[in-house]
Amino acid sequence: MNKERKEPDQKGAFSRRQILTAAALTAPAIAVLGASAALAQPGKPANPQTRPQMARNRPIRLTGNTVLITGGGTGIGRGLAEQMHQLGNKVIIASRRRAVLEATAAEFPGMEVMTLDVRDPAGVRRFAAEIVERYPDLNVVFNNAGIMRRENLLDQQADLADMHDTIETNLNGPMRLTAALLPHLQTKPQSIIVNTTSGLAFVPLVTRPTYCAAKAAFHSYTVSLRYQLRKTRIEVFEIAPPGVQTELMPGQSRQPNYMPLPEFINQTMAQFRQTPPPVELLVDGVLGLRYAEREGRFDAAVDSLSGAF
Repeated sequence: MNKERKEPDQKGAFSRRQILTAAALTAPAIAVLGASAALAQPGKPANPQTRPQMARNRPIRLTGNTVLITGGGTGIGRGLAEQMHQLGNKVIIASRRRAVLEATAAEFPGMEVMTLDVRDPAGVRRFAAEIVERYPDLNVVFNNAGIMRRENLLDQQADLADMHDTIETNLNGPMRLTAALLPHLQTKPQSIIVNTTSGLAFVPLVTRPTYCAAKAAFHSYTVSLRYQLRKTRIEVFEIAPPGVQTELMPGQSRQPNYMPLPEFINQTMAQFRQTPPPVELLVDGVLGLRYAEREGRFDAAVDSLSGAF
């Protein structure tokens, strides 16, 4: 957020004029998302009744685990991998780009790399079998791999491959991987699954329709997964980031309105340390999106994010 923040209107959202002004000052395709934190009323904490339910009343062990992080070579995945490594966990990072993984692992002695394309069903099955064989103590999985593409739904010449890749990477892939690893995770005294969705799962940015739809579906899947596993020893968490300074989209890491990556990681890990931790790990900047519909601000929030386009 800019230091000189405008006051929101009575609904708690910025006006169209304010958003248009912000869009004119920065790259419109991505900077407006930085206003998401302003959708919550400044100085007013979220209604306690809207806070997510807590995990079962026991602490989460944050050291001595064997941890898989997909998309672990860059961005949020890399930040999580660094934190988990520093806490004394065995960390395996996975993605399609082995060179990126190896560059990250070289900075953290003992970190392991495995290539994985979550879009490939047969490849996911092979990967699951291999990682369980190589790392039989695996008990924590971060489903973090993701891509975002800009789409014009009125463009008759648009390549539907972008839609397909977005759904396969952000939704079908992590669901496949989870299904493949569940039998193994159920054998452990305590296992954890952490799914990365997005604040845009709750309020869409209309220029990223398939991404937002996939993340909304992944949120719903995560709720169902948690419920179905409630009588097991597997805890299920969700990370729903706001706009964060990563390279999810070109130039995003340089956007001043976005949350710095270290700050996002620190706030997220602080919530993990709570006893019990919340099942939805929500940093301050995403609360306005998460609770917009429940608090009657959904239309204003959509307009604030997307009204400039």
